[in-house]
Amino acid sequence: MKMVKKHILIVPGDGIGQEVTAVGKKVLEKIAAKFGHEFTYDEALIGHEAIEATGDPLPAETLAKMKASDAVLFGAVGHPKYDNDPSAKVRPEQGLLRMRKELGLYANLRPIKLFDELLGASSIKPEILKGADILFFRELTGDIYFGEKGRKNNGDTAYDVAEYSRYEVERIGRKAFDAAMTRKKHLVSVDKANVLESSRLWREVIQKLALEYPEVTVEYQFVDATAMLLIKDPKRFDVVVTANLFGDILTDEASQIAGSMGMLASASIGDGTGVYEPIHGSAHDITGKGLANPLASILSAALLLDISFGLKKESETIINAVDALLKKGFRTRDIADASTPANMILGTEAIGEEILKLI
Repeated sequence: MKMVKKHILIVPGDGIGQEVTAVGKKVLEKIAAKFGHEFTYDEALIGHEAIEATGDPLPAETLAKMKASDAVLFGAVGHPKYDNDPSAKVRPEQGLLRMRKELGLYANLRPIKLFDELLGASSIKPEILKGADILFFRELTGDIYFGEKGRKNNGDTAYDVAEYSRYEVERIGRKAFDAAMTRKKHLVSVDKANVLESSRLWREVIQKLALEYPEVTVEYQFVDATAMLLIKDPKRFDVVVTANLFGDILTDEASQIAGSMGMLASASIGDGTGVYEPIHGSAHDITGKGLANPLASILSAALLLDISFGLKKESETIINAVDALLKKGFRTRDIADASTPANMILGTEAIGEEILKLI
């Protein structure tokens, strides 16, 4: 077995991001020890924590460290202080958007995989959910988040421009088609081409790309229909590709398929350093209470090992440990149900310790 030497940057960010990334890092350390790899680590600030320390949500030092690392394990950004003040000019989320732009992270991969033991944790009927396994590709650097925005008419009218270029759609589309080829060869492209010009370009580009992948069956869906079908029949989906705004909303909806947002990992990748993070936010209502579910951060570490380092066996070891943990009956509060014994509901660190034992 070949020893791998890699440098990982830990960027905990805000709120529970700090608690869950601490557990994710321990899991990476355990994997390195078990498989004989050498991982080195550094830490950096982003979001509210960075604003407090430097006045900038993405300090130059953080960006330099990101570019110099082999992968980034990320926590979350956000703080109620800014959510309640729409006029704030400097915001934690600006750090996240700038990071994606500066690192060229144009593809956000969100696997929505349901562990059988959590069939009861979702509000959707188990028979509809069982066997659901969806891989979302959300475009990250275009759309309404990055288009021109502003106010007019004395501030009484606001606008945000949704904008896409052909190359942006093509590069995310190609990644989705390549993934479809390794799975069930079925791709759903989601847009709103009946109304939006940017969606008409999106569909045009995907249709052209499809000619290069004759083995892949492509389905074109409007975003509203997809939102309904994800709940009605999630098993009909395998690989889904969509724009930034639609992807943001649909993947949060799809988190209910997995039982909780606390179970979902994601990878943001481009042509350089990949960033791996839970899809949940900073959750300041439970920060510091040891209640946060670290499994999404742990599963993000598994994605990091697989996608950035090509360490499939190590990645599967983590996923199998999570599966074994759930089979044993251990839960965090967000994935427990009425039948979970009180002594099996563990906090952030305790769940992490159980995972380390199982690895």
